[in-house]
Amino acid sequence: MTSLLPALIAIHVVLAIALVLPSIVLPFALRGADAAGATQGHGPGRLVRGLVWLQAHGTLVIGMGLAATGVGLLLVLGTDLLTKPWLLIALVIYAGNLLLAFFVQRPNLRRLLGAERNESAWRVIARRQRYVSYVMAGLVGSVGYLMSTKPVLW
Repeated sequence: MTSLLPALIAIHVVLAIALVLPSIVLPFALRGADAAGATQGHGPGRLVRGLVWLQAHGTLVIGMGLAATGVGLLLVLGTDLLTKPWLLIALVIYAGNLLLAFFVQRPNLRRLLGAERNESAWRVIARRQRYVSYVMAGLVGSVGYLMSTKPVLW
């Protein structure tokens, strides 16, 4: 069973990142040609459309895969893992990141994509969304740090 561990960890990490990736990357993908197209009525480019599609249609499948690999990791490593403070803190941070993505980033990005605004107002809103992306990326990094170093916290 432990021979599955490296593959299980790799799949779990890829799915965990894929679940928040569209919310983190979309504000940056909206720059340049995509931003000009969105504000001038041409519609978003392929990258933006792909990220929006992934966010709208892939979230449930990715989330179920993430849950399944998480259960698999618990079966392989044992439920004693759930008593580790670093894991509990990482799970809380990740859950907070998902809540931030779902209730703040995702609705505002959808509004931004469909907005008929002037260029300067659109840029201000887009910049604000990029700041949220920086916070989300920092949270993903802190989860990665906790998962890889497994610090003794108390």
